[in-house]
Amino acid sequence: MYRGSLGVQIGNKHTLKVWGLGWTKITLGFPEAKTYEQDIPGMDGVLDFTESLTGGDVKYKIRTLTLEFETPEQDYYDWGIRISEIANYLAGRKYKIILDNDPDFYYIGRLNVEVEKSDRVEGTLTLSGSVDPYKYEKFSSLENWEWDTFNFRTGIIRNYKDIVVDGTYKLVIPGRRKRIVPVISCNTAIQVSYEGVIYNLSPGKNKVFGICIKEGENILTFSGKATISVDYRGGLL
Repeated sequence: MYRGSLGVQIGNKHTLKVWGLGWTKITLGFPEAKTYEQDIPGMDGVLDFTESLTGGDVKYKIRTLTLEFETPEQDYYDWGIRISEIANYLAGRKYKIILDNDPDFYYIGRLNVEVEKSDRVEGTLTLSGSVDPYKYEKFSSLENWEWDTFNFRTGIIRNYKDIVVDGTYKLVIPGRRKRIVPVISCNTAIQVSYEGVIYNLSPGKNKVFGICIKEGENILTFSGKATISVDYRGGLL
């Protein structure tokens, strides 16, 4: 019996719509922190420098992703063609990977066909590979939302494009787990304050490393007269 009614978007191809492959199981490795420790003789335990070396932000190793699929079709000839097409499409390339049960976010990484775990008789196929530790919001703050897939429980409505500042404007950005330096664009020179520090922005695109969007509420206060846009895409584990 065919159980896979959902698929996975890999780049511009959807496994169910293009190859007739519906996923039956997904295994996503738990994010493993990059720790920095020093064993000191005569001391209990170890000295842990993890947070101090990264400014309080823990970094993570890549994660493993395994996707198991099945197809209702059992034609051996078509199966061989399909496997060849999939392998050729993946072939070491890095793609955005969007799961049908989590459409507001994407992973990014490389997948390969696990030949040993694929069965032509049973019509099963396994893809596996490595992805970035974070999953990212499908749309950045400058892109249009697709409301038909928006999840009101986990999604955040962001619209930081073409904001007119005439005097003072306070922009509140709800940050995700991953710390990200946004790109701020303005048509004329303007100032922005973040965490008590004032920065001068030049016309065009600005990337100020002192402005790092962290988890929780982030407030950017703009002063002057300009049209500004803030390009931000949240990431979470």
